[in-house]
Parts: sequence; C-alpha cells; structure tokens
Amino acid sequence: MKVKEGDRFPDFSVNDDEGNNVTLDAIKGKTTVIYFYPKDDTPGCTKEACNFRDDLEKFKTCGVPIYGVSVDSLESHKKFKKKYNLDFPLLSDKEKKLVEELGIKSIIGNAKRVTFVLDADGKIIKIYPNVSPDKHSKELIEFINGLS
Repeated sequence: MKVKEGDRFPDFSVNDDEGNNVTLDAIKGKTTVIYFYPKDDTPGCTKEACNFRDDLEKFKTCGVPIYGVSVDSLESHKKFKKKYNLDFPLLSDKEKKLVEELGIKSIIGNAKRVTFVLDADGKIIKIYPNVSPDKHSKELIEFINGLS
C-alpha cells in the first residue's frame, strides 16, 4: 500500500453509478468512508455492500457518507445497485488510476478489499487493509462512534 494513516487521500476524479463526477474536493467537509472491493455481484462483495445498505441509517445518523469503489463499469454498478437496492454511490475506477495510486490493485487487476476513513480535510484517519465482509460495516460504525 502506498499510503498510510495520516496521509492525505489522493486527489481523484471518477464517475459514480449515475454518471456524476466525484472528486476528493467534492466529498471533503465531513468524515467519509471510501471502501474498495474487487467485483460487483460476487459473494463477498455483495455481502459487504448489503451490510452497508442495512446499516446505512446508522452512518447517516453519524453524518458519514459511504462510497463504494471498484474497477467495474458504470453499467455493472447500476445493475449491482438495482439488484440489491443499494442506496449509496458506487464509483467506477475503470481506468485503475486510483487503485494504482493507493497501491491496492490486486494481481488480477481488481481493487483489493480495503477501506479508508477520511476526516473533513481528506486526511486518512483509519485504514482497514484486511476487511471481513461479514463484520466490516459494524466495525466501522464502532470506530466512527468512537470519534465523537
């Protein structure tokens, strides 16, 4: 991994599943969760996304937005979101620029399963390099609740 806790998250410009451009500057201003996952509609990735979906109100109560990122296409993201009723943005790093810059590209070219928690200024305050899809959402809520 090319970044560590305390570093500023790299500037980025990618599209979300609705075709909106999302940048680091646009999401700054609050604690934010950016989680990377290998592939839409695969068992572990689906479990992780659905747990975020099921716990979304808890994140909203804390004022913390969630962004999921993979190297899948926008069309793949749209299908994945619709199939599982996911109500948070999925970002497409199809060009693999962000996963390469972060040093989290897998051997086969997908994103590794890694989560970053950013502060309001875009600084990385927590990295989860070894995520368990079953427990990760709850683990993040516990960490975020400990920030206040």
